[in-house]
Amino acid sequence: MEKQPLYFFNTLSRKKEEFVPLHEGEVRMYNCGPTVYSRATIGNMRSYVLADLLRRTLEYNVYTVQQVINITDVGHLTSDADEGEDKLEQAASTSGETAQEIAQKYTQLFFDDLLKLNINTKDTQFPRATEYIQQQIAMVETLVDIGYGYQTDDGIYFDTAMFKSYGALGQINDQELATARIEKNSQKRNAADFALWKFSKPEEKRQQEWESPWGVGYPGWHIECSAMSRALLGKQLDIHTGGIDHIPIHHNNEIAQSEVVNKKKFVNYWIHNAFITIEGRRIGKSMGNMITLDQFVDRGFSPLTYRYWLLTAHYRTPANFTWEALEGAQAALKRLHRYFVDELTSNAGSVDNEYQTKFQAFVNDDLDMPKAVALVWELVKDNSVAPEDKRATLLNFDTVLGLGLSEASEKMDTLLQGGDTKIELSDIPNDVQKLIDEREKARAEKDFVRSDELREQILETGYIINDTEDGPRLIQT
Repeated sequence: MEKQPLYFFNTLSRKKEEFVPLHEGEVRMYNCGPTVYSRATIGNMRSYVLADLLRRTLEYNVYTVQQVINITDVGHLTSDADEGEDKLEQAASTSGETAQEIAQKYTQLFFDDLLKLNINTKDTQFPRATEYIQQQIAMVETLVDIGYGYQTDDGIYFDTAMFKSYGALGQINDQELATARIEKNSQKRNAADFALWKFSKPEEKRQQEWESPWGVGYPGWHIECSAMSRALLGKQLDIHTGGIDHIPIHHNNEIAQSEVVNKKKFVNYWIHNAFITIEGRRIGKSMGNMITLDQFVDRGFSPLTYRYWLLTAHYRTPANFTWEALEGAQAALKRLHRYFVDELTSNAGSVDNEYQTKFQAFVNDDLDMPKAVALVWELVKDNSVAPEDKRATLLNFDTVLGLGLSEASEKMDTLLQGGDTKIELSDIPNDVQKLIDEREKARAEKDFVRSDELREQILETGYIINDTEDGPRLIQT
């Protein structure tokens, strides 16, 4: 395979740039991970499919990738203005579980969702914010010592006016910054100033808090990414990803605090994905239109179908989700799998150079997966390519696309059914079995709202339910 240039659209420069790593042949990549206070939506999962496609494309271009996806299990408040409850604490007080139990449950479900979408996690590091409290405190201390951090009655804040290029990511102007961060703390020097460390209040009765030089408290949301990326990947990153909602505040805050402490450019390439919408509205927990991968399974769809559907739209393009579109994606994916298994049986072929060159050009052009998928179907229909060479070429493509063709047929079928079922329990408690039976009845009656409610009740008993062609199977959390 001939070396071809690799291009990404850099949010910082607002243009497509050729990728040049900090270190020859190596890439350091940080992907903003989930806040594990509830289940990830399909909108959230687009960011991790993007991260996976990035990693696979980089490896296709013979780079070694060091990848970190953080787990936010403390410090993410319900308001971007650094007000309100910590999302983990709020979930814990509502459910009656501890914050740690909430975090563990939804972290495991996040890992299950990664598996269902065939996202490669080999050698990926998943640090928890609570595991790096001392590193966060040390970074805040440095910011205070050099004058960028200052104290108010409720915490330690970063003085954004001192960082002259604040808001450069996304070219966010002063008015937008003031609007995005409503000034509720009169002691803040600027409306855009953000919390580095928050002080605990006795009335909050927090479960997660730590001693610090400023008293008992907990870290702000943004400092964790700067501290963990520094600890695990160094002072400079090649690539940092996330959804476009992170641009105005979270990622600008990361840049400011990291570049002040590290005294060098934080990230060379910022890559952001657009939103998934339903009827033109962003998918989200706060929007009341939350859809999870489990709901796909409840309706008879493979989560891997969602990955295929995402590949048919460019990651920087908003995509409007409909069940009809998912039906089309499932039919296409199953047709591809059946063709691969039934028609391409010989392993004696070699990769077609012409098709491979086209494929690499598409994926190297800012991850143009729609063109790459179209090329897959062009190859399928091309009778001038021998079947054994088609097989080898499709397997080569799938190292990037991740559609399961490179898996054994048994694993392929499992992916199409909704993921690895892990442990099948033979001794199911009676109360859980009753919930399963009631849920199966609701599914048969196409009462998907009730089915979702029963899935959550089963989850509260300590089991995750997966639906397969052979019936429901359980995973113990």
